[in-house]
Amino acid sequence: MNRTKRKIFEASMKLFAEKGYDATSVEEITATVGVAKGTLYYHFSSKEEIYNFLLEEGTKLLINNIDLKVSKLKNSIDKLRAVVLLQLRIISKYQNLITIYLSQVWGNDTRNQKCQKYINDYINKIEEIVIEGINKGELKEGNSGIIASEIFAFTCAGLMYRIKTNKPLELKELCDEADNMIYGLLKK
Repeated sequence: MNRTKRKIFEASMKLFAEKGYDATSVEEITATVGVAKGTLYYHFSSKEEIYNFLLEEGTKLLINNIDLKVSKLKNSIDKLRAVVLLQLRIISKYQNLITIYLSQVWGNDTRNQKCQKYINDYINKIEEIVIEGINKGELKEGNSGIIASEIFAFTCAGLMYRIKTNKPLELKELCDEADNMIYGLLKK
């Protein structure tokens, strides 16, 4: 991604997170980036395309990083720990992106459905690890879809804690809590 496209990407992400998709205009994006509309339209055909690109790239970032991290690990508990740590790091670094996902997930319009699809793709990746752990006897039996959703929700709760306290996320503290809450309940 070239520098101008990255600037459009980052400015849009910030504006969509702060104001919402509908309240953000192309004019605001171009003013924030400091480019003409023509430059924006050279990289993206519409505001909707920017939004879709944000969701797609964010999901790729999450899933590719999970694949990279867990491919080196054998035990499903270690894989889930790696997923939680990775997601917490991404939440900390890309808070605006996660805010967009969470703010747009509710509803039935096309934008909401796309957001739901991307979140479900990510949760399905976590579920694969849970299923593997159950099948290997490393995790307790349970509904793998619910467990994967709970892991996703737990890490998103870290963002809520950050908003509530207005303090940066303490990754070690949150990971320790994940060990106590999630893995303590899942470990066989």
